[in-house]
Amino acid sequence: MHPFVLALIGGGLVGLAAVMMMGLKGRIAGVSGILSGAFTDSSGERLWRILFVLGIAIGGAIPELISDSFVPPAPDTSTLLVIIGGLTVGLGTGLGSGCTSGHGICGISRLSPRSMVATCTFMAAGFICVFLLKHVFGG
Repeated sequence: MHPFVLALIGGGLVGLAAVMMMGLKGRIAGVSGILSGAFTDSSGERLWRILFVLGIAIGGAIPELISDSFVPPAPDTSTLLVIIGGLTVGLGTGLGSGCTSGHGICGISRLSPRSMVATCTFMAAGFICVFLLKHVFGG
């Protein structure tokens, strides 16, 4: 299956999950908050959080299961840099009070000014990092 079709299906499923989360739970589908709550929440909300995160992992495996030609992308950089990037993103989600799913998908669709600013900040930081890594530092 063509990668564009897989991306289109994935995007549609992310949107559907966000709508279902708001409709069924009355909550925003912000993955960073859901993930942190899976570790810290002591109420009866831990199970759905764990299942949501497992669904993301299983969903990521679906393209490989349904397409013979799908090759998962591999980072073209060191493992250490990937780990540092992941930790930096985690720090940013804490500072920004949410992640790209909470702000970029759910917040913008609700016309939240705070989410629009946060998403523009995420994107600008991403553009700057790619430019620096690819064009300035020659990665």
